[in-house]
Amino acid sequence: MTVARFCERLGIPRSSWYYWRVAHIEGRETKRWPAPGVDTVAEPAAQTAHKYSAWGHRKIWAMMRADGISVSQSSIYRALRRQGLLQPARYHAERRALAEARKKAFVSPPRRRNRVWQTDFTRIEITSGSAWWIAPVTDYYAKVCLAAMVSARIASRDAMSAIEAAIRSAEAWLGHSLLEDCTDAETGEVTPVIVVSDNGPCYKSADFFRFIESHPEFKHVRTRHYAPETNGVVERFNQSLKYEHLYRHEIADGQALADEVETYRDLYNRVRPHEALGLTPPLETYLADPS
Repeated sequence: MTVARFCERLGIPRSSWYYWRVAHIEGRETKRWPAPGVDTVAEPAAQTAHKYSAWGHRKIWAMMRADGISVSQSSIYRALRRQGLLQPARYHAERRALAEARKKAFVSPPRRRNRVWQTDFTRIEITSGSAWWIAPVTDYYAKVCLAAMVSARIASRDAMSAIEAAIRSAEAWLGHSLLEDCTDAETGEVTPVIVVSDNGPCYKSADFFRFIESHPEFKHVRTRHYAPETNGVVERFNQSLKYEHLYRHEIADGQALADEVETYRDLYNRVRPHEALGLTPPLETYLADPS
């Protein structure tokens, strides 16, 4: 058994094991110190971890050192572990799982609504010179835009807000919960909506991971690096939104931008003929009987 696995089973840091080992070889008595340093940095470490939720404990430690808090990496590790804020050590297994999930999501195109959703952030500058971000969520099958949130940043909270807004739209249109729409009436089996995003930090964050895990009606898949075509429906919506509407208007502030985005979203869903849908509006396809 490796030292790492041994320490993981016992729930002790490897540094402690090596310290005890050296002390035993040298015949010294080991000392057990309290850990007031961990208690002291627990709260600021948690605040920094929530602010930069895609980062591991080493980057959190570096940020705290830059803020003038002198503390060791191991103390930050222990403080975050106590609060359940450590990044899961799942990198290679996660990449294998994502590759498998991508194959299942795209080999057979969905044949009904709420099987694959796509989301992304797109940047736009307004006449005041400020830059804003729009986060649409589209249904792959119906091409309908479920939500398009406007924000001044790209963060996990904004990504989650876009998905939450999409849930509200879907349930308002359908007249029942999204989970009910994903559940087979005869077997009770849930077929989750595959939420497809790119590899932006907000989508790789622990907060977004926990958000998806808390919703049984969702499963998250990230596209391959440098392969935006696998998120093509939402990318096409972004292009239509800008060239058909936003670039044709003088937009002075964030509220005006949000109003214009919502105006176009309603036009796009209810009126605009979509060629991939036989020149019918996306909402008509979305509300059609899936059976």
